[in-house]
Amino acid sequence: MTMSSNSAGKKAGGAESSDSMDEDGASRPQDAVHPALADVSEQGADVAVEASADSAELRKIIHVDMDAFYASVEQRDNPSLRGLPVIVGGRPNGRGVVAACSYEARVFGVHSAMPSAEAGRRCPDAIFVKPRFQAYKQVSQQIHAVFREFTDVIEPLSLDEAYLDVTNNTLFAGSAYRLAREIKSLILERTGLVASAGVSYNKFLAKIASDYKKPDGLFCILPEQGESFVASLEVGRFHGVGKVTEARMHDLGIQTGADLRQWSEEELAREFGKSATYFHRVSRGVDHRPVRVSRTRKSIGSERTFADNLHDRAAMLEILDALCEELHEQMQERELASKTVTVKVRFADFSTYTRAHSLPQGVLDVGASRRALPFLLDRALSLRQDATRERGQNAEVGADSGQGGGIDFAHGPGGERGPGRGPGRGPGLGFAQNRGAGRRSGVRLLGVAFSGLTPAGEDRPVQLEMNWSEN
Repeated sequence: MTMSSNSAGKKAGGAESSDSMDEDGASRPQDAVHPALADVSEQGADVAVEASADSAELRKIIHVDMDAFYASVEQRDNPSLRGLPVIVGGRPNGRGVVAACSYEARVFGVHSAMPSAEAGRRCPDAIFVKPRFQAYKQVSQQIHAVFREFTDVIEPLSLDEAYLDVTNNTLFAGSAYRLAREIKSLILERTGLVASAGVSYNKFLAKIASDYKKPDGLFCILPEQGESFVASLEVGRFHGVGKVTEARMHDLGIQTGADLRQWSEEELAREFGKSATYFHRVSRGVDHRPVRVSRTRKSIGSERTFADNLHDRAAMLEILDALCEELHEQMQERELASKTVTVKVRFADFSTYTRAHSLPQGVLDVGASRRALPFLLDRALSLRQDATRERGQNAEVGADSGQGGGIDFAHGPGGERGPGRGPGRGPGLGFAQNRGAGRRSGVRLLGVAFSGLTPAGEDRPVQLEMNWSEN
């Protein structure tokens, strides 16, 4: 969606919109904003972002995130799509997922990673467009060229998103806020696309700020505002808190940053393990993570949590298939390939089983990955059944250890034609047919992950017999 920098008509309520201040810094009438920022003007935003009390280093961080990037590129390149609900991704009559959607589609509840079929039901008039990753990559190069005009300390997160450390930049009298406004303006001028930007003294708050007034947002959180801002923020808006963790926090009575701050790091560790230190710090507005110029990604994954537990194996496979396709699209976008695919199954009692398949050489293409899913799911379900039947004893998993021969993707285990067919179609069916345990045995979460990532093109995809690795 192409918009001018003035199109959102934003007002400065803190250090927010770039168009809500006169050039001399005098403020205009303001919209309601976050209470922690109610008294902040652009003049305040222009103050050098100072180090927090826990950091000895002065830092100014900008997080830039394009608005509805894929869909906006499609609307820019095809004017007939402007103002219409556009969904980039798989067709609604298939098993694809939504890669991105325009804001016109979002009002119907459509969002990225949603199955395309569900998106089509929610927005019957939506226009589905096949992704054009090469076009998105070309636009991304233009955007990142703008970043490099102002700093070399850039941490790309995706084609349309990056952190910038502008601590040492002296343009605009050292104002990170004005610098972010200039970056937004240049991106619009050169690409015809709109970006949102967040400015703060660390990565956690800069990312929250960029999302706070989307689309076409510009928002700044100063050091003296950080802790109070986080205190009233819902934990679901914390970067790093997914749906499952959010639900767990709510169960514990943690609704906001202020609630989270009441917990000691030791108490958080008992509930959230390795994430405890991160949660303990960011609830206080503290994040010492540097902007990493060289960022090597080792894995990529996606999960889906269900309001109603799943019992049907076919429904589980449909979800896993959609997640797999979504992740392959992301890897294609980032020019990555994977050697290992992992399936994660979490049950109603939070017991979790993961099963992985790795290739000793070459990389998995999308077809090989999808054909692995039924086998990995069945092994996870089988282990659950074993654990239920033989509680207190070690589960019998000899058949899952890779012994007794590999599995040919083309014909399935034991030479059967295709996964899930014939008399040996897998232990998952026994689970699907046995609903006697009710919600206690239902699946509440499914996930797919790819690891052992390498730059695409270094290895060609191969389809050999499978050797199973059990996690």
